[in-house]
Amino acid sequence: MAKIDELKSAFALGLGVDAENIEWSTLEYRGIPEWDSVAHMTMVAEIEDAFDIMLDVDDVIGMSSFEVAIQIMAKYDIEFE
Repeated sequence: MAKIDELKSAFALGLGVDAENIEWSTLEYRGIPEWDSVAHMTMVAEIEDAFDIMLDVDDVIGMSSFEVAIQIMAKYDIEFE
């Protein structure tokens, strides 16, 4: 599975939504009702498991959209093509 697909899967699993119905380029905290604090932490856990990393507290708090998540992942040497 491509890294971007792994990230999408982690988001979808954490938020409890179908990945096929998400517009990834515009996905942000305010745009999806399922993205509450519990779903956020579940999503973070899914990301950490998928990429075998431990996100910094500031990164967890700052992860407000799919695009921001991609930028944050770069700090952990995870690049998406």
